[in-house]
Amino acid sequence: MKQNMLRKVPQVTAIFWVVKLLTTAFGESTTDYLVKIIDPVIAVILGAIVLGVSLFIQFRARKYIPWVYWFAVVMVAVFGTMAADVTHLVLGVPYLYSTAFFLISLGVVFALWYKFERTLSIHSIVTTRREFFYWATVLATFALGTAAGDFAAITLHLGFLVAGLVFTAVIALPAVAYWGFGLNEVAAFWFAYILTRPVGASFADWFGKSASLGGLGYGDGIVSLVLGVLITALVAYLQITHSDVERGRAKHSF
Repeated sequence: MKQNMLRKVPQVTAIFWVVKLLTTAFGESTTDYLVKIIDPVIAVILGAIVLGVSLFIQFRARKYIPWVYWFAVVMVAVFGTMAADVTHLVLGVPYLYSTAFFLISLGVVFALWYKFERTLSIHSIVTTRREFFYWATVLATFALGTAAGDFAAITLHLGFLVAGLVFTAVIALPAVAYWGFGLNEVAAFWFAYILTRPVGASFADWFGKSASLGGLGYGDGIVSLVLGVLITALVAYLQITHSDVERGRAKHSF
């Protein structure tokens, strides 16, 4: 397929991971807040509409634009959380089953992506089809991470704080495997990317939920507001400095 676009994703730096973690926490707290103040069905519909708008803008862009890209990530975080929560709360699917379902779904997306493109590298997002696979993967990782986080915190009775600490420890494994044992960089990236979701969600719930549920009781709305301000400030910095814009030829590893 003709490579007719500049790269549509940011350079993976420390600030990338910070913003990514903040968006995962924001998706959790915002979703929990919205379903309390409006009808859950309406919340899901509105989330789907805004997600569609954000992805439309992202796909229309011919290069990576920080505010466009991170707006789409934020909306994927919100809608991915809603998808996982609806599967459990509305359909009554246990967290173990929903985690397995989203894990299989992610595996299918990866398999199709590699079958058609022979690469899973985010450095090669330079065609519309690859970008489609990329965002399908991102959505699947958010849904999987939400279900896995709830499974650990609620089903396994670890609680939000302990679950967050456990996932934080696990997320360090890809870095150790990459630097110490030569793990493929693409595999290391996606492993860490998936785990940012339960890390962020667990700590967002710990800050936002009441003491009776094992949280600190600050409230989902307050947590969402604080996270929103932090995300906005960091994305504004990226928009001004362009410090995360990749340059050079696309890579095609893995």
